Amino acid sequence: MRCVIARFPFELTKSGVLDSMHGIQPEEIAGESVTIGHHTYPVKQVGQVLTRQDRRDFTAREVVLAMTKLGFTCRGLPQSTAPAYAPAPTPVRYASPPGAPAA
Repeated sequence: MRCVIARFPFELTKSGVLDSMHGIQPEEIAGESVTIGHHTYPVKQVGQVLTRQDRRDFTAREVVLAMTKLGFTCRGLPQSTAPAYAPAPTPVRYASPPGAPAA
């Protein structure tokens, strides 16, 4: 399959991707990921191995589109377990109403 990553054309095949990633240890996943064989890799790592370009030269989306077209399973950003945005408390929020006794 012909695809363009970082403005350069590449001819990728599923077997070629499997061969290129064979023996490569997956890095820690902090963003989008792709499952290749029995491993899940960050898409930027896969893009760097396949294109031999610096990770800053291409987007994760370019790699995700190419890997999806080849039939690999891609996942988006991991869901955060942190609570949603909560505004910081302000002095007004905790002020006593007028005429109330001081604590």
